[in-house]
Amino acid sequence: MESIKRQRIEAAGGKVVTIAEFLDLSPEEMEIIEIRLALSKSLKKFRQQEQLSQRKLAENINSSQSRVAKMEANDPSVSIDLLIKSLLSLGATREDIAAAISRK
Repeated sequence: MESIKRQRIEAAGGKVVTIAEFLDLSPEEMEIIEIRLALSKSLKKFRQQEQLSQRKLAENINSSQSRVAKMEANDPSVSIDLLIKSLLSLGATREDIAAAISRK
């Protein structure tokens, strides 16, 4: 956040907090969210590289197009297992998955 905005908020009696603080998340919970987000972004990238539609990917993994859309949108109802299974079905390797979830 910009320094000037922060100063205005604090001068008005407000408090600037992180997302984790606002949601009262533990460091572990925040890591899981970041890992899920990285896997979701990676899934979309791999699908687009393979020039597959969400519907075609869904057929390949015996799922639905709406489920693939949820995976790419980082919907919390999607399991990490399904994200990884989908990445592997697109040809991602363990190394690709490790690179996706490692901090950059």
